[in-house]
Amino acid sequence: MKILERFYFPFFMALFMSGLMSVQLLIIANGLTENLLFLWLQTWPKAFIVAFPSAVLVTPLITKICSYLKLLSHSTQKVGAIDE
Repeated sequence: MKILERFYFPFFMALFMSGLMSVQLLIIANGLTENLLFLWLQTWPKAFIVAFPSAVLVTPLITKICSYLKLLSHSTQKVGAIDE
């Protein structure tokens, strides 16, 4: 079960981001057309196929970067508090 847990966040992030971005790009490219929903339902799975593996690969790196920035932020706040 632990192995599956590391895929939850990337899966849902990729699902929502690919859906939102694909519909936005369709609207920008074609405007609000009558067949927007049909086109979107065709392009969203294609976008998700790229987005999910990308999110799986990038999530550990982004987590490390965020942890580092959080640590850096906390250490900077403590130094500033001592000086005041």
